[in-house]
Amino acid sequence: MIPDTLLALSAFALVSSITPGPNNLMLMASGANFGFRRTVPHMLGIGIGFGVMIVLVGLGLVQIFDAFPVTHLILTVVGVAYLLWLAWKIANSAALDAARSGARPFTFVQAALFQWVNPKAWQMALTAITLYAPDRSATAILWVALVFALINLPSVSTWTVLGQQMRRILSSPARLRAFNWAMAALLVASLVPVLLPLLA
Repeated sequence: MIPDTLLALSAFALVSSITPGPNNLMLMASGANFGFRRTVPHMLGIGIGFGVMIVLVGLGLVQIFDAFPVTHLILTVVGVAYLLWLAWKIANSAALDAARSGARPFTFVQAALFQWVNPKAWQMALTAITLYAPDRSATAILWVALVFALINLPSVSTWTVLGQQMRRILSSPARLRAFNWAMAALLVASLVPVLLPLLA
């Protein structure tokens, strides 16, 4: 991959990875509720899971969308429904002693699988492949996946640290409850760009 293209891809990966979206809002909530260390599997699941998603989409799944556009619509609807359910779960999360209530952060596998129902992840993957691997060659697709994997981890870590630092402010159950409801509302709001084309 030529340097100019690599630089442009890196900038796209940084902007799309660090801006608010379902992954980052969930990491912020996890950092606040469970701390940084317990959220590490969630962060790794996002970074590696999304990289694998790019490879699989680029090497074949995107052709299914080209041939059967309705599959993209079905996936979007399923993803939105799942995110609404997650928003409800976040809004009703336990207090900071969540371990006693049985609440747990996402595991590595859960976070990796979540990418497949995350509408923003699909948009990022399809856009990155279209712009930076237009020939859909294995080499170009692997470059896209590698760049995203390298840039994604520090991006998602930022949101987890932000949530963790808010633990001091959220020391009371009432403030934590308000924070969780705010995170749930932002998660629902992050779906607006996905839903608008469907409603047009």
